Amino acid sequence: MGARSSIDPAEIEKFEAMAAEWWDMEGKFKPLHMLNPTRLDYVTGQIAAEFSRDLSGPRPFEGLRILDIGCGGGLMAEPMARLGAEVTGADAADGNIAVARLHAGQSGLSIDYRATTAEALVDENLTFDVVMALEIVEHVADPQDFVATCTRLLRPGGVLVMSTLNRTPQSFGAAIIGAEWVMRWLPRGTHDWNRFIKPGELAAMFDAAGAKVVDRAGMVFNPVRWSWSLSRRDLSVNYLMTGIRS
Repeated sequence: MGARSSIDPAEIEKFEAMAAEWWDMEGKFKPLHMLNPTRLDYVTGQIAAEFSRDLSGPRPFEGLRILDIGCGGGLMAEPMARLGAEVTGADAADGNIAVARLHAGQSGLSIDYRATTAEALVDENLTFDVVMALEIVEHVADPQDFVATCTRLLRPGGVLVMSTLNRTPQSFGAAIIGAEWVMRWLPRGTHDWNRFIKPGELAAMFDAAGAKVVDRAGMVFNPVRWSWSLSRRDLSVNYLMTGIRS
C-alpha cells in the first residue's frame, strides 16, 4: 500500500479478525447495524440537500460518484448503490473487502470495492462528489492528515461526511464500558478513548483541509426504546459532521 498511508496496522488487524461477522445482525457489528438507519438518514439528507436531489424518487443519487472510505462490509455502500449512485468502497482490511464483494454480489449490486487506502486513491487522481468516512477517523494514524486526504478526493463543491466519537466521560461510559465491557457487543480494546475526537477538533481539521463545515449532529441512543435518533443538541457521544470542499 506504499510508505505513505493513514492506516494503523494494529487497528486494521482488529477489524480483520471480525470481518466475517459484518452482516450478522447479532454479531460483533450489532451496534453498527442498530446505528446504521440513523446515520444513513443523516448522510442521505445532507447529500440530497447539497445536490438538490429528491429522496422520494426511485434513484435520487443517479449520476453522483460516492466514495466510502473504511467501508467495512458495505453497510453504507450498499444503500448508496440502491439510491442510484456510482459507489466505490475502500478498506485497508482485505477481509472486509472480500465480505463486502460477496454480499454485494448476493444482493445484485454493482459496487467497486477496493482493498486500498485513501492515499492510494489520491495517487490515482480519482475525485468524487461525496466522500464518506464513518467511524474510521478515530482509528487512523494521523487524523488531520486523513481528513486532508479525504478532502483531496473531492471535486470542488464536493461533500465530505464523517462520523466519530466525542472524547467525553459520556462516550467512555457508552462506547467502552457499555458496548465493550457490559453488553460485550465488541471485543475489549476495539476503541481507545484517547483517540476519540471532540467536534471542535474535527471542525478545525476540516477547516485546515479546505472543507467548510456546514452541518453537525449527534446520534443519541435511547435505552428505553432501544433505538438511535439524531440530535441537534447532544453531540456528547456519537456525532456526524458535513463539510463542503472549497
